[in-house]
Amino acid sequence: MIFDRLKRFSIVLEGAERDGPAAFSPGQAVSGRVVLELAAAARLGALRLRAMGAARVHWTESRSAGSSTAYTQSYSDQVEFLSHRDTLMAPPDNGEATVLQAGKHEFPFTFQLPETLATSFEGKHGSVRYWVKAKLHRPWSTVKKAKKEFTVIEPIDINTPALLAPQAGAKEKLARAWYCNRGQVSVTAKIDRKGYTPGEVIPIFAEIDNCTSRAVVPKAAIIQTQTFIARGTKKQKKAVVTSITGDPIPAGKREVWHGRALKIPPVGPSILQCRIIQVEYSLKVCVDIPGTSKLLLELPLVIGTIPLHPFGSRTSSVSSQYSVNLDWLSTIPEQLEAPPEYSAVVSSPEAEQSLAPPCRSELGDILEGPFFAYIQEFRFRPPPLYSEVDPNPASDNIRPRCMTC
Repeated sequence: MIFDRLKRFSIVLEGAERDGPAAFSPGQAVSGRVVLELAAAARLGALRLRAMGAARVHWTESRSAGSSTAYTQSYSDQVEFLSHRDTLMAPPDNGEATVLQAGKHEFPFTFQLPETLATSFEGKHGSVRYWVKAKLHRPWSTVKKAKKEFTVIEPIDINTPALLAPQAGAKEKLARAWYCNRGQVSVTAKIDRKGYTPGEVIPIFAEIDNCTSRAVVPKAAIIQTQTFIARGTKKQKKAVVTSITGDPIPAGKREVWHGRALKIPPVGPSILQCRIIQVEYSLKVCVDIPGTSKLLLELPLVIGTIPLHPFGSRTSSVSSQYSVNLDWLSTIPEQLEAPPEYSAVVSSPEAEQSLAPPCRSELGDILEGPFFAYIQEFRFRPPPLYSEVDPNPASDNIRPRCMTC
């Protein structure tokens, strides 16, 4: 029977690691092959391939309509991203089956991914999945199926003005206990940009003022928020990705974080363009206040896939750093010293040499344009020393001019 003759029926994708899914980007071509291994000659029908990709959400909620009546409400939705069909082996025109000899047979395939796809995701109430399925039709037997999943990662480049912009915020809270005012707690926090990639360190600049009568504890954490949408209803699930805890701040004291490091663990990128599934991140700086609720300050984050370019937005990073840490201003003296004399900085031979244009033999082939395009260094000859004696006196042979003529 065919069950004894079919030894292997599987799908192999190019670029896939052993026992792991292959990863692709939107717009990329997916190539692979369907492997069919027979122990003996067999009569086979059509071999068809289908590639699919979709986002699905589903959850249920229990509702009460009275004291003794309860029912369950179901929510579900689906968005299709990819649908590709191909026939790798078609049956003959006469309707008979195709006979394949014993051994290994491979059927290659390739298809193009759409330019817009959501990143693969697995959540509690939904998922974004991509897979390839092959079906082998056989005479007088059931259809044999093989399935292979693959991963799609939507590129998110953090080297954009929106994701390189600094994020800052401030909040305060009045601590009360049993209708008694115990003082106020305030927090101000800032990070140098909005976009980060896994493995990077977020330097947190924060200032916490504790004007209460008890010690408070500052904390910082990265929060992942999964939002599932179906039938106009949202279902959210939040989880702490990573966190740090600062030292307790005594009553009436202030704590300053000068770039407190918070490393991002390996997490999935943000999903912002899917209609029914969204994955967002935020940095929360909170202060635990005894006897009352926490003081929370939230700054938005975007986890991308393309890291920061080594030459990207250097000016904004430096300016944002100095806008928080102003300790460097204390090094400037109150009274500025007088600048040195020009002659003390540039000597006369050095000035003459700097004013003279370079020779062509010294420049070689550096100057490809006109010779006057060479820009000289901006220096001047020092002024002559002051003297009471005129170095160029008037000659006695020159007749003085009459002032009345």
